[in-house]
Formats: sequence, structure tokens, C-alpha cells
Amino acid sequence: MPLGAAFASLKDLGIGADFPEVGRNFEENALGKAKFYAEISGIPTVADDSGIFVEALADELGLKTRRWGAGEKASDEEWLRYFLERMQGEANRAAKFVCAAAYVAPGVEVVTLSETEGLILEELQVPVKAGIPLSSVFLAHGQEKVFAAMSEEEKNALSHRGKAFEKILNHLLNGGK
Repeated sequence: MPLGAAFASLKDLGIGADFPEVGRNFEENALGKAKFYAEISGIPTVADDSGIFVEALADELGLKTRRWGAGEKASDEEWLRYFLERMQGEANRAAKFVCAAAYVAPGVEVVTLSETEGLILEELQVPVKAGIPLSSVFLAHGQEKVFAAMSEEEKNALSHRGKAFEKILNHLLNGGK
């Protein structure tokens, strides 16, 4: 663990409160979550917000990715099935995942933004991973396998989320608090 830190999830801390994602962008949502949960927990907190932009779907996804289409109450499989049906016949399958990560501690707020560009494939390449259905059909530029087929290390080095949290870690290792 970096910096001699121990990490705990909201579940580990017994925190069940939900943060309402009402920000105008990923950065506002990530920072809002980090502040919200830091106040509840009383400890330094990291949080993120992410989504996907698909050129063929213009502004349909982005901030509202999981709430779009089949909706946030749909299972991963139902959501992805709706998404793939909506993408049928689309020639332009260019997409990019975007992630904002935030770190909040007393007197410190850090927000980073990263993205990974690629293509939406026409069908599942591997079974759907819980909570990240698009990772089974998203092929990052220059890669031979989708995110869901990569090892955790491979995906973290390449993904929007991995890069955003790497920036947070680098900030902390370089003298940030």
C-alpha cells in the first residue's frame, strides 16, 4: 500500500449513504462525492465519477451513462443488451471513457481527469463483469483485447480510471497531503 496507507471501502466503514450526482461534469461529481464521504467518515477520501461518450450517440451518454437507456435499475446484461441494440447499424463506433478522480483531506482537494479512446465492438468479447458492462465490448486503441479480458494490472495501466487514480497517487507521492 502506498504511503503506508490502509484503504477501506464505504461498506467496510458501514456507510450506506448515497451521494446525489448532480454535478455539471465528472469533476464536480467526483469532488462532491469525496467531500461528502470524507465528512461522514472523518478520514481522507478518494472518489471518482466516470462515463462513456460514443460518437454515434452524440450527447446521449456521458454524465448519465448508467442512467441512460435501460436505466440504472437494469441489470448489467439488460443495460448492455439495450446499448448494443441501440448501436446496431452504426458505422461510427468511436468512443472514449472519461474518469475524474478526487482526493479530499483536511486542507487538500485534488481532482484529476483522464480518458481512454477506443471503439465499441458489435458483440460481447467476454462475459460481462459486474458493474462494468461496457468493458466487455470496449476495445481501446492499440489493444487486442477488451478491458474485461485484461488482467487487473493491464487494465489499470490503460484505463481512464486507472490513469486518473495514478495521477492522484503521483500527487501524493510528490509532496501532496
